[in-house]
Amino acid sequence: MSRARIGVRDWAVAVGVATVVLVTGLSEPRGLEPFGGVLLAAGGLALTARRRAPIPVLAFTGLCAVAGQWAGVDVPAVAYLFAVYAAVRAGHRTGTVVTSVITLVALPVAAMASGRYDPGEAFAQARGVLELAWLIAAGAAGEALRQAERRADEAERTREESALRRADEERLHIARELHDTLTHQISVIKVQAEVAVHLARKRGDPVPDALLAIRDAGREASRELRATLEALRDDADTRSCGLDHVADLVRRARTTGLDATLTVEGHRADVPAAVDRTAYRIVQESLTNIVRHAAAATASVRIDYRLDTVAIRVDDDGGATPELVPVAGVGLLGMRERVTALGGRLRAEPRSEGGFTVQAELPLERTP
Repeated sequence: MSRARIGVRDWAVAVGVATVVLVTGLSEPRGLEPFGGVLLAAGGLALTARRRAPIPVLAFTGLCAVAGQWAGVDVPAVAYLFAVYAAVRAGHRTGTVVTSVITLVALPVAAMASGRYDPGEAFAQARGVLELAWLIAAGAAGEALRQAERRADEAERTREESALRRADEERLHIARELHDTLTHQISVIKVQAEVAVHLARKRGDPVPDALLAIRDAGREASRELRATLEALRDDADTRSCGLDHVADLVRRARTTGLDATLTVEGHRADVPAAVDRTAYRIVQESLTNIVRHAAAATASVRIDYRLDTVAIRVDDDGGATPELVPVAGVGLLGMRERVTALGGRLRAEPRSEGGFTVQAELPLERTP
């Protein structure tokens, strides 16, 4: 059932339809009995809820039309046609067809049951109230608008995805350019510092602490930039960046002395390429942070394939505690951007029992 709110437009349409059918009924030569007027007004006013509950409104307006035939109301079932349009527009094609067939059969039966018409007149009367051509036209109009809205939504979603992809490509390009520039400059600084230290020691002169700090900082910066460049270049070559290669990440983490484990649950279905790469990056960045910063002895990686999501969880027993507010570095920000772009959720925080946890849920299909 739709959660669309009943607005002024809904009331305007409902009151307008109710007014038209009531005026039409009153203008008939035989006039309009009170019970017939109530049926016409109720069927029209029910259209206020046509977007919120299209099938119940369709059934109610059909029932009013059938009861009107029994009561001798000779007015076209305008409210029912509006309900057909609304139900088809909402995507309830099967329910609309079934309800309409029942209504078309019930109308002449109700006319005969009233005792006012013989069988031939009853069928003619029912046909005047609800023509098959009107039904088809109302249903076709609803379907046409539904398809137009679906195409508009798809076009909007495609534009958003294209914009996100272009933004990701531009960020990657800028990061690579910045990285390559910094790598060159830091390499020059590192080499110059190492040469200065070497010459000073060769001459037997004392080496200033500042010069040693510059050399060591240059070495560490070079290592960090090389690791970053590997990750950036992996984005361009994704053949080894997916869920199938998470086990390799865990094995490499073990070579550093970390007791890392991998648990996989559920049956793996078709995973979109973007989800596949993002899941790999989350595990990669999490294990990298654990090895470099967490001072942890153990780490666990858990991948759970669910019906419509892939859930990733990486825990460690490092020194993080709930009292410490984690500083969101570039790695965590990158993970959050990737997950958000896919419409998923990410949690990265200290655990109550100590250590740190990274939890992500990635939808297998993007939702608008």
